[in-house]
Amino acid sequence: MITSKQRAKLRSQSNGLETIFQIGKGGISDMLVQQVNDALKAREMIKLRVLENAPVFAREAAQELSEKCGAEVVQVIGTRFILFKRNPQKPIYEM
Repeated sequence: MITSKQRAKLRSQSNGLETIFQIGKGGISDMLVQQVNDALKAREMIKLRVLENAPVFAREAAQELSEKCGAEVVQVIGTRFILFKRNPQKPIYEM
C-alpha cells in the first residue's frame, strides 16, 4: 500500500507518460491483464485509457486491473488512469 504522499509524488512523475493501452469494447481480457503485468514489470508505472465503447468506466477498470495485477491505482482522471507496481529488483521511480 502506498501513502498519499507517495501517491502525490508518483502523480507528479506520471505527467509525461504516454498512454500505452486502450480498453475498448472487449473490456478487460486475460490477454490485456497479461500485457499490463508485463508492462508494469518493465516500466513500473503505465497510463491506460478507456474508450467510449468499453463496457466499464475508467475507475472500475483501474480497480479491476489493479487487483488482478497487484498494482496500485495512482490516479483516475476522466477516461485515463495510471497504475503503479514497484519492481523489487530494479526500481525506476523514487518514492
